[in-house]
Amino acid sequence: MSIRKQFLTSIVLAALMALTLAAQAPAETLKPKVDNFVLFVDYSGSMAMTSDALKSVKIKHAKELIGRMNAEIPALKYQSGVATFAPYEVMMAPAAYDKAAVAAANAKIKTDYDIYGRNTPMGMGLKDLHPLIAKLSGKTALILFTDGDSNYGTDPVAEAKALYAMHPNLCIHVVSYADNARGKMVVDEIRAISRCTVAGDPKALADAGALKKYVKDVFYDVVADEPVARSMPKAECETITFGNLNFGFNLYQITKEMEPALEQALTILKDSKCQKFIIEGHTDNVGGVPYNQKLSERRAGSVAKWLSDHGFPAGRLNPVGKGKLEPKFDNKTEEGRHLNRRVEIRTN
Repeated sequence: MSIRKQFLTSIVLAALMALTLAAQAPAETLKPKVDNFVLFVDYSGSMAMTSDALKSVKIKHAKELIGRMNAEIPALKYQSGVATFAPYEVMMAPAAYDKAAVAAANAKIKTDYDIYGRNTPMGMGLKDLHPLIAKLSGKTALILFTDGDSNYGTDPVAEAKALYAMHPNLCIHVVSYADNARGKMVVDEIRAISRCTVAGDPKALADAGALKKYVKDVFYDVVADEPVARSMPKAECETITFGNLNFGFNLYQITKEMEPALEQALTILKDSKCQKFIIEGHTDNVGGVPYNQKLSERRAGSVAKWLSDHGFPAGRLNPVGKGKLEPKFDNKTEEGRHLNRRVEIRTN
């Protein structure tokens, strides 16, 4: 056989193999995680200042990021809206998701306004959202673009908690432009209210891959089509969305204050169809890696032991320590370090 014939034969075989693999690959569908989303933009004076980390004016960066995010969101059956606070204004009332409509609403956000004398009533802005959120049915994602620098009006963390209390199907995701201790604390505390939150770092989201992952984490799942899904036993396993268990500094013992949360976890685990659970222990960044690794393992072990002592099969629990290597909150603040001293329960 000539070299030319060998080359052509190789191409034909490769094409046939690709077609065969494509035919065998399970079909996938994008499934929305939420029914609605609202883009909520901090329009305050501090957002018109330049971020040293980003080398850009924060409101300009947020506006550009919203444009890129809008391009990445799949055209599924969402209701979408756009609003600002400081001052509060609805740029686009919730309606069937349309990329062009969201882009037009984003274009209304100005970036050349005066900085001085423009307070930040972040709490009042969250309170003003109540009527808008109340009109939405199903699960709602509120994507908050803010530096957290609230300096006027009601407590933003308290108002965020009130939103969750009134709208249990709500999840607040903060894209944080915080560049001072107060702003970072407010952002961390809002993120800590619910396990469903997905943290957004504007600098990291400059990467196309990171933005794609963020949009997927917030907006949709990729699932196998029904015939394939029925053949996969794991499809019957529900995802556990239980929150964090936080420990005191250098401590791993279970306290009475933690027992209500553990009892709630026990009920969730017993009702779940999942057979295995990972108990993950974490620490803040104080101290060395080896010490924190051991401390995180003790924290995970304490929670696993409490659950097994209260009737949950120990063989279905896998306690592991993550040390200080996977912080979820800002270790530069006392509140952030407290929130990082945690145990999380997730499916195996």
